[in-house]
Amino acid sequence: MKILVLGAGATGGYFGGRLFESGADVTFLVREKRFEILKKNGLHIVSPKGDVTLSPKLVTADSLHDSYDLVILSCKAYDLQSSMDSIRSAIKEKTVILPFLNGIGHLDILDKEFGQEHVLGGVVYIPATLGSDGEVRHLGALSKMTFGARKESQKAIVEQFAKIASQAKFDSELSQNVMQDMWEKFVFLTTLAGMTCLMRSPVGNIVATDEGEQISLEFLKECESVSAGFGYPVTEKAHKNAVESITQKGSPATSSMFRDLQNGFRVELDSIVGDMLKRGRAKNLTLPLLRVAYAHLQAYDYGLKQSQK
Repeated sequence: MKILVLGAGATGGYFGGRLFESGADVTFLVREKRFEILKKNGLHIVSPKGDVTLSPKLVTADSLHDSYDLVILSCKAYDLQSSMDSIRSAIKEKTVILPFLNGIGHLDILDKEFGQEHVLGGVVYIPATLGSDGEVRHLGALSKMTFGARKESQKAIVEQFAKIASQAKFDSELSQNVMQDMWEKFVFLTTLAGMTCLMRSPVGNIVATDEGEQISLEFLKECESVSAGFGYPVTEKAHKNAVESITQKGSPATSSMFRDLQNGFRVELDSIVGDMLKRGRAKNLTLPLLRVAYAHLQAYDYGLKQSQK
């Protein structure tokens, strides 16, 4: 199986790198600047699961000519259009795309662009970031990839990929209901991102306040009501895991959106908090905390754009 990984940042670099390390036929599609860094220094992964420096196959959009069986997308939501343009020449009749973007709105965009038969479902769980020298820094023990078919015609290729992924240094799961998994992560991520950004604090600081824990639980309840409204009620196990994560005393946990916000970077406000709010409004749900969190992120985004003029 020929695999193309778009992006060699924290997420794509880690999972794509571990697949390459295990012997999978992986090529990274990267921008020119990243291409030069990786050519010079290699793909360096620093992780509790073992450090490694790799010399993977690299291409840029201009030099992408081969076709691939599987294309893994690991980009920010605001880069989705340019990412689709970059991979277009690699998509052939039997190619499938495995997107690991936050939220679920990207599925509609990819389906419209390439056809649903070409688009799988999937989520990843990993605390990771890029270091100052371009290395991938895995910040904890968690590194899991969940993926699955959305159409019957996709089952053979996801089963083939499941065998490949099982050999890599991360946990992998072939899901029988990947849309449920995606909605459950959407709910948790929106809660974590919304609360940490709104409060400008990690989980431990939030729950140390008089009202923080209860507000976090109410935020989770709002998101769960949206998921249920679309036919994906959150399972008891997923609910329990979310509650434990957002109420853990002393927890340093934040969200990637919070880290981007703290660094003055662009944030994925519309594809996470904004999309959850939009979907909830379509079901006539009352969502006061989502409204406040989205307004807060919009104000930040407006200020960022003003400063860049």
